Amino acid sequence: EEMYANISQHCWELFVELMGNVSAPQLCEWSIISRPYSLLQSCLEDWADRLRYGYPNALAEQYIFQSHHHYFHNCTPPHQVLDPPEDVLLAMIIAPICLIPFLVTLVIWRSKDGKAQP
Repeated sequence: EEMYANISQHCWELFVELMGNVSAPQLCEWSIISRPYSLLQSCLEDWADRLRYGYPNALAEQYIFQSHHHYFHNCTPPHQVLDPPEDVLLAMIIAPICLIPFLVTLVIWRSKDGKAQP
């Protein structure tokens, strides 16, 4: 475990070095940061496999979370999903609720008309 901790630290230092070449406005551009980020992830995963440590593991996750906290905390998705307006949301909730009694009535009405199925 100690050996993996040392190697993980090396993976992190390599990542920090690569991220040093990325300017602040580029931190949220996936085309720019995907290489260093992927290298960090593959470095942690490859060494875990080599040392039969298992992946994902707590130490690797710590470095991944650290990368997000340190470098990517101000990034937001380009197409952020927003809740629909209240009136649309209310209609989406009430419509199925109102449909249930109608369907129940229809089933009961149809079962009275038909003969019992064997």
